[in-house]
Parts: sequence; C-alpha cells; structure tokens
Amino acid sequence: MAKRLFDLLGAALALLLLAPLLLGVALWIRLDSPGPVFYRQERVGRHGVPFRIHKFRTMQAGAAGLPLTVGADPRITRAGHFLRRTRLDELPQFIDVLLGRMSLVGPRPEVPRYVAHYPAALRERALAVRPGMTDPASLAFIDESKRLAAAADPEREYIEVILPAKLRCAADYAEHASLATDLRVLWQTLRALLRQA
Repeated sequence: MAKRLFDLLGAALALLLLAPLLLGVALWIRLDSPGPVFYRQERVGRHGVPFRIHKFRTMQAGAAGLPLTVGADPRITRAGHFLRRTRLDELPQFIDVLLGRMSLVGPRPEVPRYVAHYPAALRERALAVRPGMTDPASLAFIDESKRLAAAADPEREYIEVILPAKLRCAADYAEHASLATDLRVLWQTLRALLRQA
C-alpha cells in the first residue's frame, strides 16, 4: 500500500513538473520525423498480464525488426538518438505508473518474445511485482546496446547471457524490495542518467 501511494504521488508530481519538457520533446519528435509522438508496445506486466507501454517514439514510424536496439541502429531517428541516450524516451511511462500498470521501481517489463524464455524457477518470482521504470538490472546493463553490438549474434547474447542476469536481479528485487531500496535505486538512476547526458 505504501509503495503504491509512493508511486502515485511520485508519478503525478513528475508529470506536473516535467509537463513543459514533455511537450517540448513531443514537438521535437513531430518536427524531426513523420509519425506519432508515442510508441506503444506490448509488454508483460505483473502476474503475466500484458499491457501496452508508453514511450516517446525514437525510431522511424513503422520500423520493423527485432525488439532489441543494437548499437547505432539505423532505425533510430535523429531525435531518437538523444532521447535514448538520456532516457527521456521513457518519461511517458509515468502515465503507466498512474494507471497502476507499472511502478517507479521494479523489474523492467519485457516483450512476450523474451518472456517465453524465462525459466519456470524465475518466471513467477520476476513477475510477482509490478514492472518498473527502473531497477537494479537497468543500472547494471545501462550499456546494453553496446554489449549487443559487440556480439556476433545479438539476440542470442541477449537470451543466453543478459536476460538470465536480468532475471536474477528481478527475482532478488521482488524478494527484498522496500521503500528504502526504491529510493536508493531512484537516486542511483538519476546519477547514472546525469553521467550519460
């Protein structure tokens, strides 16, 4: 209950304070390339319930291909490169937090394609809590795109190396999460993003 109240207050305050920035980013996206401002993608939420996540669009409208970003992906727009590097493309997920589909902190929601690879022993634990905008695994793999770019087979590297490590982090978070750990993760995320900018 305390976590949900924290999420609601945090997301509402963030949307209020960041409204000018969100409007500015939306305008930039519209001017930079044709297509919608938002990108909606199906993700797997708490207890395996699917939902459509909100993100600012960073790729060319209608871009096809793997649901992974590998290095300097040619599908990414000019504005998209900056939005991804600074993680500004993730800000619309405060809407998903308000709607109760996500939390400020929790395991990042995965696409069904990769949830299918979750081992049974970790699946239930990883999906026991609301997915979040950030979590310890996000911090540990903040350079994920570069790691994948260096792999001979990026998707295989993701499924066999990165995904299992993320799942272990998710299961550990689900078992030991508290308001104190959430505050620490939020602070660490802010510091990491400032270094990335």
